[in-house]
Amino acid sequence: MTTSFQSEAWPTLPLEAWKDTYATLHMWTQIVGKVRLTQSPWINHSWHVTLYVTSRGLTTSPIPYGNRTFQIDFDFIDHQLTVQSSDGLSGRVELHPQSVATFYASLMAEMGKLDVHVDIHRMPNEVSDPIRFDQDDIHRAYDGEYATRFWQILVQADRVFKEFRSWFLGKCSPVHFFWGASDLAVTRFSRRRAPRHPGGIPHLPDWITQEAYSEEVSSCGFWPGGGPIPYAAFYSYAYPEPPHFAVSSVQPDGAFYSSDLHEFILPYDIVREAESPDDTLLEFLQTTYAAAANLAKWDRRSLERGHDQESAV
Repeated sequence: MTTSFQSEAWPTLPLEAWKDTYATLHMWTQIVGKVRLTQSPWINHSWHVTLYVTSRGLTTSPIPYGNRTFQIDFDFIDHQLTVQSSDGLSGRVELHPQSVATFYASLMAEMGKLDVHVDIHRMPNEVSDPIRFDQDDIHRAYDGEYATRFWQILVQADRVFKEFRSWFLGKCSPVHFFWGASDLAVTRFSRRRAPRHPGGIPHLPDWITQEAYSEEVSSCGFWPGGGPIPYAAFYSYAYPEPPHFAVSSVQPDGAFYSSDLHEFILPYDIVREAESPDDTLLEFLQTTYAAAANLAKWDRRSLERGHDQESAV
């Protein structure tokens, strides 16, 4: 099955229209992400667990397995998941309405055909009322059109986030997809130690959260929405949050501070409908970062480069 593309680069993504597909796809990405997690050496701030945006979907990138590697790719154009190994073997799982348990069993069977056997922790993270992947017959929706729209937005956000990332000289994460909360994120670091994070994220060990936030950060990303934000949105937050951050003046119009999430929120539709979506999003990313960095007294002179400079090649 191949999905016809939206004619617009920034398609609509009303949460209510695809919430069941989103819930199912969230669990599928967690399964794939946990395969990478299980097989990968630990990297600071859990950077070894993430997925990355591709020109067709999402990928684990190469995962070590003995003296071989393999990778798993979601393809949201032809709606299939592929497993490929460095010795030329490959497997495939079709993406269509099916339970999480069926998807899990199909993926493990395809990996087994490649002689890749990975035993993952089968409970989801960062969700309330989790169901073991191999027992989840509740989540089974898959609307390919909306899966494609979600990926198309990730492509645009990934592209703009990478531009924003290039303006920073200090320690910075890759632009990557965290399957725990299902968000695409990029995080800047001041390199100063942060107060111990209280943790408390559902079904996630506190020590993981505490290591992730062991340094001061300004982080931003894209999220399909949920809870107090029932729509797709871009976000930006600081940890620890400096005094007066919540009342900072940020741009563009329509951006606001959520007291529920302790983050600045920019509804996706404001970006999508803007004359220049790229510039609108970059304005939000830069003004929220500047508010965090200035209030926390980051050494911005040493951490940033002039983003109006052209690269010399």
